[in-house]
Amino acid sequence: METILLQYAWVLIVLIVLEGLLAADNAVVMAVMVKHLPKDQQQKALLYGLVGAFVFRFAAIFLITMLVNFWQIQAIGALYLLFMSGKHIYDSLRHSENSDETTKPKKASGFWMTVVKVELADIAFAVDSILAAIAIAVTLPAIGSHSIGGINAGPFVVMFLGGLIGVIMMRFAARWFVSLLEKIPSLETAAFLIVGWVGVKLAVLTLGHEKLGIIPHSFPHSTLWEVIFWTVLISIAAIGYIVGVRTQTAEKNLPVTELTEKIKR
Repeated sequence: METILLQYAWVLIVLIVLEGLLAADNAVVMAVMVKHLPKDQQQKALLYGLVGAFVFRFAAIFLITMLVNFWQIQAIGALYLLFMSGKHIYDSLRHSENSDETTKPKKASGFWMTVVKVELADIAFAVDSILAAIAIAVTLPAIGSHSIGGINAGPFVVMFLGGLIGVIMMRFAARWFVSLLEKIPSLETAAFLIVGWVGVKLAVLTLGHEKLGIIPHSFPHSTLWEVIFWTVLISIAAIGYIVGVRTQTAEKNLPVTELTEKIKR
């Protein structure tokens, strides 16, 4: 029995680390989505996102045998994130080209529409998170004969705890990313590039779905892809941070008149 408990404790630790890694890129997406809201509404939107993420992950554990058949969930999530990233970069480039012209600011999404977008993203993330958790939890020995949602009660509890801790980590990470974007606004482009890269991640997961089989089913969860994904993500974050800090330093050193003109643009 002690050996089984040690196995469960080890898998739970691995799941917490895994969920923490998944929470990092998910949190960037959440932060970018709520950044345009007033500070008090940002916290509310992230809180609702936390509740939604918890509900979706809990539901996903029960419904995973059904959800895995619908590759469209990840596909929609991938398309939306890629669209959001591409649109921001396109708008930034167009604004840069027309910086001398008076441009009418676009109306951003309201509070409840932002919450809806956050929750839709949570659905795609929930499926991705639970698929990864199941891949690890299925290695655990069964405890007793009770099952929940078609999964033995022992592994189910481990997946539930791992997912719950991951959601909480995502919530606090998202708050930190929002604060960072406020301190260094020029990091926003890097953040949107990360959003697009997360969209690529969901796209790879979709392409590797058993019903599509465009790429090998094992590739999205392979060590090779994980190394590629995290190397690119960390590179984007590091380069974006360095450029952002340098841009902020350069702006601080600008003469007041030049800085005023830059802000007006």
